[in-house]
Amino acid sequence: MAELPKYKMYIDGKWVEAASGEYFESFNPFTGKPWALIPRGGADDAARVAEAAYRAGTKGDWPKLKASQRGALLRKLGDLIARDAEKLAQTEVRDNGKLIAEMGAQLRYIPQWYYYFGGLADKIEGSVIPTDKPEMFNFTRHEPLGPCLLITAWNSPLLLLAYKLGPCLAAGNTAIVKPSEFTSASTLEFAKLVEEAGFPPGVFNVVTGFGNEIGDPLVIHPRVAKVAFTGSERTGAKVYERAAARLKRVTLELGGKSPNIVFADADLDNAMKGAISGIFAATGQTCVAGSRLLVQESIHNEFMDKLVAFAKTARMGDPSKLDTQVGPVTTPPQYKKVLEYIDVAKGEGATCVMGGGPAKRPECGEGWFVEPTIFTGVKNSMRIAQEEVFGPVLSVIPFKDDEDAIEIANDVLYGLAAGVWTQNIRRAMTMAERLQAGTVWINTYRAISYMTPFGGFKHSGIGRENGQEAIRSYMQTKAVWISTATEVPNPFVMR
Repeated sequence: MAELPKYKMYIDGKWVEAASGEYFESFNPFTGKPWALIPRGGADDAARVAEAAYRAGTKGDWPKLKASQRGALLRKLGDLIARDAEKLAQTEVRDNGKLIAEMGAQLRYIPQWYYYFGGLADKIEGSVIPTDKPEMFNFTRHEPLGPCLLITAWNSPLLLLAYKLGPCLAAGNTAIVKPSEFTSASTLEFAKLVEEAGFPPGVFNVVTGFGNEIGDPLVIHPRVAKVAFTGSERTGAKVYERAAARLKRVTLELGGKSPNIVFADADLDNAMKGAISGIFAATGQTCVAGSRLLVQESIHNEFMDKLVAFAKTARMGDPSKLDTQVGPVTTPPQYKKVLEYIDVAKGEGATCVMGGGPAKRPECGEGWFVEPTIFTGVKNSMRIAQEEVFGPVLSVIPFKDDEDAIEIANDVLYGLAAGVWTQNIRRAMTMAERLQAGTVWINTYRAISYMTPFGGFKHSGIGRENGQEAIRSYMQTKAVWISTATEVPNPFVMR
């Protein structure tokens, strides 16, 4: 048996083993077999990397660089990602089982984050304040926070990293990246490009391992100024609690149970494709998955016939093949969870009209595949409609009219995204206003951009990533007062 590739962590500009010397296996979801060994970091590694990131941000070459120089490094990094996009995409497919068609497109798009924030780095300006105090000059500065811990999820590691790393470095902070233990390889490959781009040692670091062993020590480390996390609501709440106890800044991008709403006046063919995109693309493993499909009663049966017929044509199999449309579930725990939710839905009385179990097709090999599954007769109060499944499972809920659609859509703890399919512009604008979601798509689904703020309402998170406001969350404002008076007035009275 061939020896598995063995990765190292990247700390302070050096490739190092974990302090323990231990490794763990990373599995290929398509084959169900290990393909690489990842360092198992712990508390000692957390302390080492936190101190390295702090030194780099206070005593190294990084704080000496002008904002325009930071921007130039980010743009160079973008060029290197573009050069190696195919290689990085192949690593992600091997590590997380998502389609090469999707990951290839993501990796070709990711450089735009580094171009955008590289261009924004030298455009963060303070303000001169026309103060009401006599003989005073008053202005503001925007300064970096310090070392930032960036924790990414397993479904799109490098895209989610771009959301965080671009604004983090553009603002002048240093970064400690802790990828998911299930998908660490692509981030370690990415670190090679950061090194090649010429970032000073300690500015960018990658440590790997399990959340309780290295993630938690980093969250609470006194050198870490901010935590940016993408993942489940449950883990995000723990991160928030641990960070809040130490008054750290946080950005949390958490789960979703997004409604995808189809009105009778919609272009039904386009809406059907939008429903498929919302739940079966990426095997339903996206935080914005349109896992609740709300269909107006007058077209329910007609629409469902179209939807099921089209969904049954989806090609499952090897995610490294360009014509594959549905790949495996990324991790064994998630595979088990998805199947458990299917059983829950059946037990609640929902009607399974398609799929409903593990995929045993020959083209699925030994991987962790779940048949694309559709439930009708779903009530919004059911667990299958209220809890995030994070897999290829669609709950279809009928609604009567606009008010009913809004009430059902908003009646959930989450508020990450929503889709609306209608040709009525008044309805479209009203729905966009009243839906409780951080993103509302009209006659499309899963559109994202580095320019557009992304984040959730309610339990779907705190703060926004992407766009100009993202960089503000990685900075702190300092007010500066300069007196021009020739004589200090009464020292016992506040100026």
